[in-house]
Amino acid sequence: MVRQIRSLGISGIEGFDVSVECALSGGLPSFDIVGLPDAAVKESRERVKSAIKSCGRRFPPSRVTVNLAPADRKKAGTLYDLPILLSILAAAEEIRPPEPTRAFIGELSLSGELRPVPGVLSMAMRAARGGVRELFVPEENGEEAGFAGGVTVYPVKNVGQLLEHLAGRERIAPAKPPERPERPDYGVDFSEVMGQENVKRAMEVAAAGGHNIMLIGPPGAGKSMLAKRLPTILPDMSRREQLETTAIYSAAGKTVNGAHIMTERPFRSPHHTMSHAAMAGGAQLQPGEISLAHNGVLFLDELPEFHRDVIEALRQPLEDGRVTISRAAGTATYPGRFMLVCAMNPCKCGWFGHPSGRCTCTPQSVEAYRSKVSGPLLDRIDMHIEVPSVEYQELRDRTPAEPSAAIRARVNAARDIQRQRYKNSGVSCNAQMGSDALRDYCRLDGAGEKLMRSAFERLGLTARSHDRILKVARTIADLAGSENIESRHLAEAIQYRAYDFKVEK
Repeated sequence: MVRQIRSLGISGIEGFDVSVECALSGGLPSFDIVGLPDAAVKESRERVKSAIKSCGRRFPPSRVTVNLAPADRKKAGTLYDLPILLSILAAAEEIRPPEPTRAFIGELSLSGELRPVPGVLSMAMRAARGGVRELFVPEENGEEAGFAGGVTVYPVKNVGQLLEHLAGRERIAPAKPPERPERPDYGVDFSEVMGQENVKRAMEVAAAGGHNIMLIGPPGAGKSMLAKRLPTILPDMSRREQLETTAIYSAAGKTVNGAHIMTERPFRSPHHTMSHAAMAGGAQLQPGEISLAHNGVLFLDELPEFHRDVIEALRQPLEDGRVTISRAAGTATYPGRFMLVCAMNPCKCGWFGHPSGRCTCTPQSVEAYRSKVSGPLLDRIDMHIEVPSVEYQELRDRTPAEPSAAIRARVNAARDIQRQRYKNSGVSCNAQMGSDALRDYCRLDGAGEKLMRSAFERLGLTARSHDRILKVARTIADLAGSENIESRHLAEAIQYRAYDFKVEK
């Protein structure tokens, strides 16, 4: 007799339906799993056998064949342990087969305890769309699965507890939807930054519109300090953004221990010695830094020190908002729409153009240093901001600077305007505007057209940089509460693109 148990799988961050079928037949006792299982799935045979015996049930002394359908799709991980166990018990008539509206996922210990698995949120969302009404998951995955909504989630401690629930003797309490935690205390604040008012204004504009920004200045000017305080002014995440971001972290196995739901925008700051695979995605199709920064910030300090192939891996995701990785394990596409924040020195020694005159670099070495960052990548960065050295008077000034809370209030107000503007379009901020939206919302008056033409010819702008200036100007207008882009908004946006990367010979 063949018994079927409903389960789920995950590919990238997309869940898919899996049917676990078990058939018992005559012959010498054996236990085979088919349906393109990987090594972890095949090893479940020993875990399942031990778990069945540990919960006081009898493993059938016959030929056991388990099929994971669809058989042409690769199954990976340990999440099929629980449905395999239930399919065997149902085929052996040790339990009644569960209804097809129930689905099961979870890894088993040898004693029958359930251990958490990655990717639960994506599978829970797929279960809700596929007509599953009850989803049984390991206890530690309960809160994460409950965040998906649309399905009743039961957190299970062990096999014995689950069998009692299925028999109707002792019910498991459904998981409660997680509550939104209070905003974390980052321990840093923009009020600690002395001076640099122009740069702080640029950071506010970048946060309000989701724009990419590059900070260029000598050592000690505060580039890293400013970037590390950016999370304190980032806007609140929508529920859609929370689901997307949590799904990525869940697939990467980063929600199993610690926080289950991503309610704050991620801030990723990898070291410059990282590899191309760590940036784009790993050998086992694990999300890379590009995807882990989705809906948040990817901060690259000392940008020219990164390997060239690592930097160039950013070009396509900055345009398309996603990254496709192909490895021996297969192919996966992850979302990767992030705000890129870069910091770099003007030269190798860091003092090129400084009033002290202590730069020891030749024009050729300065040009070689700056050429490590390609023109196509620079063209994709909306704002190029010079960060000058802090003056002594500013450093010793004890007048309190504007706190992050005040800046964040303005950023949230501007983002609310953008959410209403792009409602139901899949766009959440000005930086993501397409060409149609650009024509509709970034119109210029006569004075603006004249100013834009002058900047285009004087700065040698490309079509891409022209559009990015208009997007920044739209954000500046939103911060000012203006329906139209005025000349002053456009002039400020052009100023953020005017840094001269050329080196005088």
